[in-house]
Amino acid sequence: MNTITKNCLNCDRAIKGRMDKKFCDDSCRNNYNNQQKSNDTNYMRNVVNALRKNRKILQDSIPANEEFYKTTQERLIEKGFQFKYHTHVYKNKKGDVYYFCFDYGYLPLDNDWYLIVSRKES
Repeated sequence: MNTITKNCLNCDRAIKGRMDKKFCDDSCRNNYNNQQKSNDTNYMRNVVNALRKNRKILQDSIPANEEFYKTTQERLIEKGFQFKYHTHVYKNKKGDVYYFCFDYGYLPLDNDWYLIVSRKES
């Protein structure tokens, strides 16, 4: 009788059991799958962290009891704001384009000034 020995895809140990098994145990299966997804996961984690940081910077820019605030591009960048990350874009009836990080957004104005706004809950 021919016996075919298969090795675990993660640790390369011999596998015992079913013919179609790929891993020696759940730990190896989880480790292998996590490694396969790690590049995508790291990229997504970094983007989400940048979006959260941008939202926090916008939120902190608006003084308490105010609905909006003007600030400069330089001030936002000094706080670590990354303009390439936003969740969505809103264009109003006048044609102004607002960039949002979740519920806080900004409208580019002239001379590197920005209007920071908070989206009203409906």
